[in-house]
Amino acid sequence: MQAVTVSPKFQVVIPLAVRKSLAIEPGNKMQVIAYEGRIELIPVMPPQSLRGFLQGIATDVPRDEDRV
Repeated sequence: MQAVTVSPKFQVVIPLAVRKSLAIEPGNKMQVIAYEGRIELIPVMPPQSLRGFLQGIATDVPRDEDRV
């Protein structure tokens, strides 16, 4: 586990290993959530990057009558 220090301006630096593993680059947006006593940073993905992410999903699943 890697530790970071909160600066006087309440800033933290994401360690290099974490940035590389998550492909975080300067200018990326992150959503900040306080959850059960911890802080979570969730990358905000541009809509263009989501194109095709459901490719190969099964579409032949049974559906309720009112959901067709």
